[in-house]
Amino acid sequence: MNLNEVIGRRLKAMRGQKNWSLDQAAKATGVSKPMLSQIERGESNPTVSTLWKIANGLGVSFSSFLEENQPAIKEVNTADVVPIANQDGTFLVSPLFPIEPKKSFEIYAVELLPGCHYTSEPHAPGVEEYLLLQEGSLSLTVHREDFQLSSGQNIRFAADYVHVYKNQGRGPAKLIMIIYYP
Repeated sequence: MNLNEVIGRRLKAMRGQKNWSLDQAAKATGVSKPMLSQIERGESNPTVSTLWKIANGLGVSFSSFLEENQPAIKEVNTADVVPIANQDGTFLVSPLFPIEPKKSFEIYAVELLPGCHYTSEPHAPGVEEYLLLQEGSLSLTVHREDFQLSSGQNIRFAADYVHVYKNQGRGPAKLIMIIYYP
């Protein structure tokens, strides 16, 4: 089963658990009814932004669309994980360790290609992001406050504000992102 089919099946199951129609899901998420229907059928390749909107609207984690069961030990090779990209393909998110029952965090490898400008909508109140910059440089704006990070610098912030990631450098910016859910 390909990633689009996995996302579609999980979206449909989550909507079913809430006993929501496509209209109700569209209103809650801000994603159109036709788009939700295409995603559920595995016919659409949703962008990072679209998945975040759906996750926020349904009140679930981003990674809940990607993986259900977690073994006791799991090895992950970042190169083997298929990234989810934004619309222009410059913001790539690879889910390394999706959220698990009784755990309140998820971990991603993120790559911002040169020229990337990605705006993330606010997460639910209390959600925090931890960014560990491994390579390159990153400009981050959180609630109208700007931060400049270079390789080896890390930051934690309340993610219930609009936050903007920018790579104004010549090479890719690579980071590990941990999202904590209270």
